[in-house]
Amino acid sequence: MTGQKKVAAALSHKEAPVPIDFGSTPVTGIHVELLERIRRYYGLKSKPVELLDPFQMLGRIDDDLKSVTGIDTDSVEGPYTLFGFKLEKWKTWTTPWGQEILVPELFNTTTGTDGTIYLYPEGDLTVQPSGRMPAAGYYFDTIVRQEPIEESRLRPEDNLEEFPIIGQEILDYFLAQAKTKAETNRFLVGTFTGDTGLGDIARVPGPMLKHPKGIRDETEWYISTVSRQEYLHRVFAEQTDRALKNLKMVHEAVGDAVGALFICGTDFGTQESLFCSAETFDSLYKPYYRKVNDWIHSHTNWKTFKHSCGAIEPLIPHLIEAGFDILNPVQTTAAGMDPHVLKAKYGRDIVFWGGGIDTQKTLPFGTKEEVRSAVLRNLECFAREGGYVFNAIHNVQAKVPVENFVAMIDAVNEFNGN
Repeated sequence: MTGQKKVAAALSHKEAPVPIDFGSTPVTGIHVELLERIRRYYGLKSKPVELLDPFQMLGRIDDDLKSVTGIDTDSVEGPYTLFGFKLEKWKTWTTPWGQEILVPELFNTTTGTDGTIYLYPEGDLTVQPSGRMPAAGYYFDTIVRQEPIEESRLRPEDNLEEFPIIGQEILDYFLAQAKTKAETNRFLVGTFTGDTGLGDIARVPGPMLKHPKGIRDETEWYISTVSRQEYLHRVFAEQTDRALKNLKMVHEAVGDAVGALFICGTDFGTQESLFCSAETFDSLYKPYYRKVNDWIHSHTNWKTFKHSCGAIEPLIPHLIEAGFDILNPVQTTAAGMDPHVLKAKYGRDIVFWGGGIDTQKTLPFGTKEEVRSAVLRNLECFAREGGYVFNAIHNVQAKVPVENFVAMIDAVNEFNGN
């Protein structure tokens, strides 16, 4: 079966070989540091890895690596990074750990006296940096550049600046990607404009903006989900209206070449509990998610993909009611997220995309046999009666032993009888 057919079967809750996803979304990727070592392990052509996501330092998974590992998915994503510069005109850059990678032309940095590396919105070195990587770090954190808040002057449009109505150039970019990648017969997941990401905390500080206005401090934003709900309703309502206008144009451009849409990366759980009550979710988020999902299901064949880390089992029925088809990353190590309970209670109503291996402990620190056993155990649970796409619990991080990554892939192939 092609990757396209395997994922389509999973989304229809039909038993079939379990598809593998790495790299189709911003939350199912692989760190550049590990990608280089994986390529070397499989004897692939030696070349610098292209950096697609500076925030999480995720690299491009090229076709040769997808083929040798049996990855069944691909992405149709936008031309801009989270920091507002285009993925174009590549140049080399040496990471703090000594790896030479390819970065976009406007990936411009400075280095502080303590070794901290600073990254700039749109590559503009004349404004404040919007990202920083500590000297011994592996990722760029966003920098809060919150102007003093005056309640009487808060305007919802200030928290909407990063969500414009897209133009023909970007639509042509999506179409070109969809045409090229459709030829691989992999299942395509779209990550288009970011405007369906209600309260996505990675975007709240406005790392793509030179002078962000509105509520841009993460702590202040979370406080606002209680104290400024009327303001957030106005932001979400307008954001959703813009999203629907953009989605209409995107669908007219790419049609159903894309099979699923990455809607949102907003997290609703910690490792121990929800940090957003179901009641708040229903009143503040659900009406807008429902509007987006209803439009997509009425006008396209796309499935909708929701990411939320944490102990969110009590919220899953509400996500289903909001119209989501896919749940990721399925953090089975969080409280109350037992895979057997999740599969029994919700396996007929939502597709689990992830949950295949713990990326906090087992994958980076376990033995190859521990990795194999964990993957097979999770597959035995989640793959029953379909409705499952294999991925790790969130992105695969730097410093993971390459042998453990290979053991993970081999275990999926073993389960599939390959």
